[in-house]
Amino acid sequence: MFENLPLWPVRASSGAGNVDALYIFLLALSAFMCAAIFTMILVFATKYRRRRGVEAEQIEGSSALEITWSIIPLGIFMVIFLWGAVIYFHERTPPRGASEVYVVAKQWMWKLQHQEGPREINELHVPVGRDVKLIMTSQDVIHSFYVPAFRIKQDVLPGRYSTAWFRATKPGVYHLFCSQYCGTMHSGMIGQVTVMEPAQYEAWLSGGSTTGSLAASGESLFQQLGCPTCHRSDTQGRGPNLVGVFGKPVQLEDGRTVMADENYIRESILSPSAKIVSGFKPIMPVFQGLVGEEQLNALVAYIKSLSPAPSGAAGKPGSGPAGTRLQNVKE
Repeated sequence: MFENLPLWPVRASSGAGNVDALYIFLLALSAFMCAAIFTMILVFATKYRRRRGVEAEQIEGSSALEITWSIIPLGIFMVIFLWGAVIYFHERTPPRGASEVYVVAKQWMWKLQHQEGPREINELHVPVGRDVKLIMTSQDVIHSFYVPAFRIKQDVLPGRYSTAWFRATKPGVYHLFCSQYCGTMHSGMIGQVTVMEPAQYEAWLSGGSTTGSLAASGESLFQQLGCPTCHRSDTQGRGPNLVGVFGKPVQLEDGRTVMADENYIRESILSPSAKIVSGFKPIMPVFQGLVGEEQLNALVAYIKSLSPAPSGAAGKPGSGPAGTRLQNVKE
């Protein structure tokens, strides 16, 4: 209905309808209030215009009136708040099993890498009907990943990860913008999201040259940096066992408990002394400045890929191939 309006972007994601519904509600409410206020101004200006013997009645106090114009606006504002909160939490909670794409923003381009390995610049290929989680960071200043057709906009910050997700519902090519002023070439930091049918996407995914999955690249870098020397799969390691750590609570030396998410792994690589795991010493070297953002993404993807430890076998590697590889590296 609204797709032909020049200021109304096409609706091409599963969450776009909810955002549009709230936006239309706010527009309708604003228009109604504006019309009601100006109507009452005209009515009272006409009814109580200066005429001999006609005066407005002064109301000295009315509890019913005070309660009415307090309760009604409160109810309206609570509807807006709750509706917006539901949409916010939905947009900020990626579904389990979503395909992951790592995004690095840089003046003035978008660098993207799929978990299967393919890299892209200023373009993202995704299949229709699949949940896609974006794990984003900036290499320099604040950027913002904005796809109007999907109704998603997420600030991308240097020094940490931010996430967003979407599920495309219509094949096509959609605009990608940076919506935060990031420098003199900000207007040129544009790209496109190409939504394909699943079969076409699989053909595209297998057709490009790749050196392996992102986790495989992370494993290679993990070995090159000598990480298995300390992060062993037995109890003799000088660093924590990383098998199954992602997504689990971690007990720190200072008594706090933190969740091992992407930002925790990132911080533990760049500034390992910031959060010392209980039972271990702060002996890990600082990798700040030694690994780039894309290398960090690969390391994070590898640690996330390690199979969880089976029940009743705490401290032992998982049964998957990644856990087996870590088990085989003892020294």
